[in-house]
Amino acid sequence: MSLIAPQSADDVVDVGELPPTSPPPGNDREERAKQLEPGPLSNALRGWLVTLAVALVGGVVRFWNLGFPTDKGTPIFDEKHYVPQAAQVLRNGGYEDNAGYELIVHPPLGKQLIALGEWLFGYDGVGWRFAAALAGTVTILLVVRIARRLTRSDLLAAIAGVLLIADGLSHVQSRMGMLDSFLVFFVVVAFACLVVDRDQVRSRLAVAVREGWVNNSVFGPSLGFRWWRFAAGVSLGLACGVKWSGAWYIAFFGVLSVLWTATARRSAGVERPWLGAFAKDLLPSLFALLLIPVLAYLATWWSWFASETAIDRHVAGVKIPADSWIPAPLRALWYYSGNVLDFHTNLVTSDTNRHPWESKPWTWPMGLRPMLYYYEGAVTGCGAASCIGAIMLVGTPAMWWLAFPVLAWALWKAIAKLDWRYTAVLVGYGAGFLPWFTNVDRQMYYFYAMPMAPFLVLGIVLALGEILGSASSGKERRGTGLLVVALYVGLVVANFVWLWPILNGIPITPEMWEAQRWLPSWR
Repeated sequence: MSLIAPQSADDVVDVGELPPTSPPPGNDREERAKQLEPGPLSNALRGWLVTLAVALVGGVVRFWNLGFPTDKGTPIFDEKHYVPQAAQVLRNGGYEDNAGYELIVHPPLGKQLIALGEWLFGYDGVGWRFAAALAGTVTILLVVRIARRLTRSDLLAAIAGVLLIADGLSHVQSRMGMLDSFLVFFVVVAFACLVVDRDQVRSRLAVAVREGWVNNSVFGPSLGFRWWRFAAGVSLGLACGVKWSGAWYIAFFGVLSVLWTATARRSAGVERPWLGAFAKDLLPSLFALLLIPVLAYLATWWSWFASETAIDRHVAGVKIPADSWIPAPLRALWYYSGNVLDFHTNLVTSDTNRHPWESKPWTWPMGLRPMLYYYEGAVTGCGAASCIGAIMLVGTPAMWWLAFPVLAWALWKAIAKLDWRYTAVLVGYGAGFLPWFTNVDRQMYYFYAMPMAPFLVLGIVLALGEILGSASSGKERRGTGLLVVALYVGLVVANFVWLWPILNGIPITPEMWEAQRWLPSWR
């Protein structure tokens, strides 16, 4: 089996040699259909065994000593916002009601998920963090499955999972009672659904090519209801129900889906593939990737709509006019959302309002300004007279410091070779990175970069697949490639192990603490 499936001609060039206005001869139809169909996946049972084994390791790593540390029994860092809000949610049956808190500035879904952990395990470190750790673990599983579908390789899929496990940013943030782990989970679910949808679309078009009716219309055939795209829309709406930054993925993934559909029609020999994508797929795409996300987002507010005491629930007729054709609950939500938007818009950096660990997006690809979440200078347990306990949110340098070379390689492959896999990775990475440049005066922090991590991992894995070589490469070439890949993965794991104490708050000596912080910007 090839470790990385060779790309078919339709993925890299326009297969337009055959007249598109009439069905090609039988042999040519079969050849075109084969080019359309995705490459074969490896043995399904083996694939799932690899996936579950890697996910199990990831779960052990993410859940290890989950309840430690706390701030004298209370949450640490921004857990102090979301953990008590989740307790309100648990007490009230799904919503917050403390209007004086003035920091309830995110939709309810993430806090509802934190509340489930508090309900199961109580108001302690394990309860606060259980749901986030579970989401982080399942995200590892999803990345393994995505990488397997992108590369058609169980080995590269397993490497993707190992790299995500060994990412310090993903590790720390998956062990915090905060919202970002849930945002990443729903974004990765949506991306996985769209990748499967792409394969399904091409398989349906292959049937039309084989049977000779792909060109019954100059726009090509209708593709039927696309359940995977529908599922992606639901997941994107849920991502927005965690944080509004999920809305950017609706735009980026929507464009990607239409692009994939148009290029699939072109590869099938449709006479007007781009017009066909708009004529036959635009409205269904807007339904699946715009209307459905909006409805899913509104559904996350179910408890707020049903409440009597939720924040701003009954402002219609009090703070806003009572008479309108728009239902009062929707107008109340619009009013509340406007206040939240105003908060985010005015949360800007100034000389008198500067957080010591804030960062700007241009520092995120290499993790140049990590964050100190926890610090205790009077702990025991390191075997020395003086010990330090600290948690620093830092991406594993062996991965994050390769971001720019990986992105440059992905751009070249996407533009020069028209490789759809690199395009997909760039779109996912860009949706988590580029929108933050629209308001660089806003206060920002490195944990905002967490959604970039899965796509960085996928980009690295695709590049490792190139190094590894295909099954047709010579034995020496494959052996050398395997050695390079193994050494790199070992380097990442070793780097993660080195950082382990400051990713988990394990007591260390002051000298070790100084050795862990490599750059001046880490201090």
